[in-house]
Amino acid sequence: MSRSGAVLFLLVALAMPAFAAEMPTRKAGLWEITTHVANHPMKMQQCIDAATDQAMQSQASSSGANCSKRDVQKTATGMTIDSVCTIAGKTMTSHIVVNGSFDSNYTMTITSEGGVLPAPRTITLEAKWLGPCAADQKPGDMIMPNGMKMNILNMQKAMPPRPGAPPGH
Repeated sequence: MSRSGAVLFLLVALAMPAFAAEMPTRKAGLWEITTHVANHPMKMQQCIDAATDQAMQSQASSSGANCSKRDVQKTATGMTIDSVCTIAGKTMTSHIVVNGSFDSNYTMTITSEGGVLPAPRTITLEAKWLGPCAADQKPGDMIMPNGMKMNILNMQKAMPPRPGAPPGH
């Protein structure tokens, strides 16, 4: 994984606990997600169904973050979430703005600072529903920017459980 890919993963992983509990379920099928980090767009595809989307949200919300603040505001076009969470003993603040529809396309902008980040970082995710998953895809399959295919559900099952978490979480 490239350095920008690692930064992207870290930012999204740290911001998601504050967001996962409030995120609507996305429409089942194939989603294309373009992530913009420091002017470096990365595009991937993700095949999901309702159960897979829920499992991914549960994984994010049980990540071990302790959030002292989670302010969710519904807007005419989506929602905003402001949070303060402690992860691995470090405090991180996040401001998340979501606009669009989880049935067709949405944009999520995450601005985070603190924790392990040396300076505030902003990432933007643009998600677009492409249609049904391809015949050779199953829910949880992700096609990474380099063409590598992996299944997020299989990866979650292979991870050792965190203390107090159900197996696979």
